[in-house]
Amino acid sequence: MRRLHLAAVLVVFLPLAVSAAGTKEAAKAPAAPPAPPNITAAMAKGGCKAFAALVAASPDARSSFQSAGDGGVTAFCPSDDAVRSFMPRYKNLTAVAKASLLLFHAVPVYYSQRSLKSNNGVMNTLATDGSANNFNFTVQNEGEQVTIKTDASDHAARLKSTVYDKDPIAIYALDTVLEPVELFEPAESPAPAPAPAPVADAPKAPKKTRHRPVADAPGPAAAADDTSPADQKKNSKKSASPAAPCLRWLAALPVAVAVAAALA
Repeated sequence: MRRLHLAAVLVVFLPLAVSAAGTKEAAKAPAAPPAPPNITAAMAKGGCKAFAALVAASPDARSSFQSAGDGGVTAFCPSDDAVRSFMPRYKNLTAVAKASLLLFHAVPVYYSQRSLKSNNGVMNTLATDGSANNFNFTVQNEGEQVTIKTDASDHAARLKSTVYDKDPIAIYALDTVLEPVELFEPAESPAPAPAPAPVADAPKAPKKTRHRPVADAPGPAAAADDTSPADQKKNSKKSASPAAPCLRWLAALPVAVAVAAALA
């Protein structure tokens, strides 16, 4: 009788004990990590609907973006306005070139915005295949502004906002579409500034020539003053000679008159 009672107790409580032990073990097991977000959905939610639609429409780009999220990826999605203005050129690309262009907008490393500012330089992208087609771009900082420069564009793309940032995925919005030099003509190098024209020497001032003072021409009076005494005597004789006979006739006139009167 006692054995039957003990057996009945075991039948009732043994399943409960096993269930409780299983519950404790389940509580101790670590929770599975959450699945990475859908990258294209995160892009569309953050203001990059047009670019997300292009990625979703390209099987190669869509699968590469999503698989890269498992190991870490940083994506740069152009704004809707930037994609809209770029569409005429995008439509002229082949399917392979379109996929390369889309993959050119992501690097296979997770970068927070802070680490992105401290890791300037050339970066490989998801489009890099190790061959002659490098598909690289250069990340630079202009103060607090992060920019991305390619050899096919004169202007650097600017980081507008953070769309999503949670390790291992970061997504940032850009103000323009990135153009790889492997698909587009390289930008023309700015023409070097013309060399400054040689500065002509200032004209030298003419040398001053010293002129000897020229004496004024002597006037008549001066000329007369300068005449020597001998010349003055000659001049006086010349000037007196015509008047001498007249004086002699005048002196003899009274004598002639007296003689005439006596004779009469």
